[in-house]
Amino acid sequence: MVRLVARKDIRFVKHLFQGISKRARIIFLIMLASLLLSGCVKYDVGVNFNNSNYGEFVQHIHLGERLTTFSGDSVYEWLDSIERRARKLDGKTRRLSREEVVVTIPFNNAEELQTKFNQFFNPNLNEKGKYKDVNTDLPKIESNILLFQNNFLLLVRNKLIYDLDLSSLALISNNGNVLANAGSILDLQFSLKTPWGAKINNTTQQTDQQTENAVVPETNGKQLTWRLNPGELNHIEVVFWLPSPLGIGALIIILLVSLGIYIRYNLLPDPRIQFAQPVATEQS
Repeated sequence: MVRLVARKDIRFVKHLFQGISKRARIIFLIMLASLLLSGCVKYDVGVNFNNSNYGEFVQHIHLGERLTTFSGDSVYEWLDSIERRARKLDGKTRRLSREEVVVTIPFNNAEELQTKFNQFFNPNLNEKGKYKDVNTDLPKIESNILLFQNNFLLLVRNKLIYDLDLSSLALISNNGNVLANAGSILDLQFSLKTPWGAKINNTTQQTDQQTENAVVPETNGKQLTWRLNPGELNHIEVVFWLPSPLGIGALIIILLVSLGIYIRYNLLPDPRIQFAQPVATEQS
């Protein structure tokens, strides 16, 4: 009798396990992966401005040991592709280790920043700004940065808008609710560093969607840092001022010319008198 009951229990458990939906098993595996791969990818993106005519954006990527063990050579190929994209944009790379790389890409104006930044983070975009038909299993991430500048002679007002759609990084969702926490696997940050600091733009009207997706930054001196949310649309809008080398150079030239004119006509003797030829007198 005991053997019969045990066999029935085993068949019942086996039947119960087989009856579990495929979706539930996927959720279980994803939650297990979240625990095993906790904090596996650290990706920091920073935009640094020296003035209105020069800056650079830097990416610091570090892969955790658990991820490299779990994923094999595919993650190293991903880092290699990042280095190739940087070199195409006249950037420099430093491979700190096999799992860690720093990429620096310079820009000389707002248009160049927009072009290089968007091209780097959207390698499948064509010249018209549309996505190419590329077969890939990687999640689609839309990244778009805009920089508007207004020149006020000596200063340049800058308004930076950055939208990053990380919705595809929500590992699995049900009716819009993320069931697996992608933030436990991905640590994503965006920072902005300027000579005089920056402030969040609250002067212009924003849509309800932009307000809802706005990310609040942390302030550290002249640098603002936003911790991005995987699985969501992240909206950043900030205003900052930069010195204008062209305007400052023009002002210095005007001051030097004005100073030269002042010294010439007020402090130095009149050359018409200093070098005048003496008039010969007639002898009687």
